[in-house]
Amino acid sequence: MSNKCLKSMSAYLLSASVKSFLRAHFLHGPYPATHFGPKACILPNPTSVMHIQDPASQRLTWNKPPVNVLVIRKIRDESLAEPFKELCRFLVEEKQMMVYVERRVADDATLSKDEAFGSIRNQLCTFREGYDDISDCIDLIICLGGDGTLLYASSLFQGSVPPVMAFHLGSLGFLTPFKFESYKTEVAKVFEGNAAITLRSRLKVKVVKDMLQRTGEQPYSGGPQQQPEHNGLLPHGHTNTDAGKVTLQLQVLNEVVVDRGPSSYLSNVDLYLDGRLITSVQGDGLIVSTPTGSTAYAAAAGASMIHPNVPAIMVTPICPHSLSFRPIVVPAGVELMITLSPDARNTAWVSFDGRKRQEIQHGDCIKITTSCYPVPSICCHDLVYDWFESLAQCLHWNVRKRQARLADTSDSSDTEN
Repeated sequence: MSNKCLKSMSAYLLSASVKSFLRAHFLHGPYPATHFGPKACILPNPTSVMHIQDPASQRLTWNKPPVNVLVIRKIRDESLAEPFKELCRFLVEEKQMMVYVERRVADDATLSKDEAFGSIRNQLCTFREGYDDISDCIDLIICLGGDGTLLYASSLFQGSVPPVMAFHLGSLGFLTPFKFESYKTEVAKVFEGNAAITLRSRLKVKVVKDMLQRTGEQPYSGGPQQQPEHNGLLPHGHTNTDAGKVTLQLQVLNEVVVDRGPSSYLSNVDLYLDGRLITSVQGDGLIVSTPTGSTAYAAAAGASMIHPNVPAIMVTPICPHSLSFRPIVVPAGVELMITLSPDARNTAWVSFDGRKRQEIQHGDCIKITTSCYPVPSICCHDLVYDWFESLAQCLHWNVRKRQARLADTSDSSDTEN
């Protein structure tokens, strides 16, 4: 065989192997290099085809026994003080874990006054959001509260997210399947491994701001202590770019909301998909959500509800000034871009999971695509049962009084005399 034929065959085999490798990547599910935090990963499934598993077969395993546990507690809820202390005492004394909590939680007056809890409180490791990076040391996250605690936990990890175990101690509890009454048994099961998980996809969002077009504003430069504040929150991920542009990068679990803000005019923004103009949105705004966020603001705006294991992005208008503008679902791999329309009368405002709200002006753009860092949410039963139970229990989906059965009598009109 000639050298030319050998080279041609080698190129073909290399091309085929590259294509096979690319096909092995699930859009937001498990693929060969998926890890969650420093110690957790997907349990290998020998029956999987090309590393793409059935989502129902996704199981969590530990490379090494977990040591560091982050406990997120709902703030300003005194009813959670006792469950929090009970959980921390169990993790520290019985399981010999290193427990991380927010400094404002550890400094809470209720905990400070409890002398019996003092020895446990002194062993807690504390951190401050926006100042201390704990992303590389947390093995497991335990949330006490409602859905907001899980959203907050997600925002703390802008890269790989450790497994999240959420206990329902809040108001809604759609994302929190575990009951606290059996926390010792449930936590012990998770430490043993082989737990069912749901990979909740997140959105990778880039907000590019053109600072040179604004009077009196200069491009951001400096360290974390010099970053501008937005509603009292430090925006993470600012990086300098060329030509006076500033980029804010975020990982979002529920949705990105673009609205008209305080203006009385309609919001007027352009929506692009992979660089092509799809439509202009005239109304109160636009919601770009994950399947997890489809049961939140998007559902309230009239969108369908999507199972969290469906690889998709949902685009939902808010009160559109058009009868034919219906919510749409696009593939998870596309890139959406939102900008102000050239003839827009006013600016727009954007928020990410209800936080870090800021103004969008002409020259700015918002780029959104599916993140490669999902949130591994531990299931109480399995990903199918947990989701439908949440639909029924929290949102009362298809819950109504049962229709009474007919009496066992014959209709006289159907019988012959």
